[in-house]
Amino acid sequence: MTLSRRTSWFLAAFGVWSVIIWTTFVKNLLQDSAHQAFTNGDHAHPTAFFWIHLALAVTSFVLGVLVGLVGVRGLRVPREDNALT
Repeated sequence: MTLSRRTSWFLAAFGVWSVIIWTTFVKNLLQDSAHQAFTNGDHAHPTAFFWIHLALAVTSFVLGVLVGLVGVRGLRVPREDNALT
């Protein structure tokens, strides 16, 4: 299967976006300003809320990186024309 350059750029950009969004999400989860992720504000005792949201973030991060890599591989394929189709 050959991806168009436009699709490859979209997938690569989605991968970058995913890394930025989910990294920020985990940072905010660790700061726990709503006091839901850890009991008594103690980072030694994470709650179920923390584990569920961490699993969501890690899974989405990994899938985003994989999608981004597919886009990068699509961009590296030599093309005969320079069109964005």
